[in-house]
Amino acid sequence: MKPETRTPTTPTNISLSDDRSRAAALTAVAAALDKKALAPVVLDVRGLASYADFIVLLSGTSDRQVAAIADGVVDALGKERKRPIGKEGGKGGQWTLLDFGDVIIHVFNHPVREFYDLESFWVDAPRLALDVPPEARVGQPLYS
Repeated sequence: MKPETRTPTTPTNISLSDDRSRAAALTAVAAALDKKALAPVVLDVRGLASYADFIVLLSGTSDRQVAAIADGVVDALGKERKRPIGKEGGKGGQWTLLDFGDVIIHVFNHPVREFYDLESFWVDAPRLALDVPPEARVGQPLYS
């Protein structure tokens, strides 16, 4: 009797591009954590926004660190042949936006992130579960 062969299938609600977008978002988080980013959040905005699949929010504690995190993310995604189609901010170090098309990455100086509070704007967006090391968690304000 011949063994049954099955072709792997992809669930109808997840496409290959969604998998690539998710992988890019997680690569961005890993690169940011290598640069000591704080409080990473990945918002799944598929179905909520037409311009991206995922939004990544990251914090740094200084202008220099914000720039280093953004550069680290660009380098890591560049190794996977993803280049930003747009970059905003970055000059003053308070905030940098990296637009990779399907993934939008915001790197904030943490007090600026708290002020703009994008997480509350996307309250209906599911968050991806992330394994965040204790030193990257923020449970209280960074500055007193």
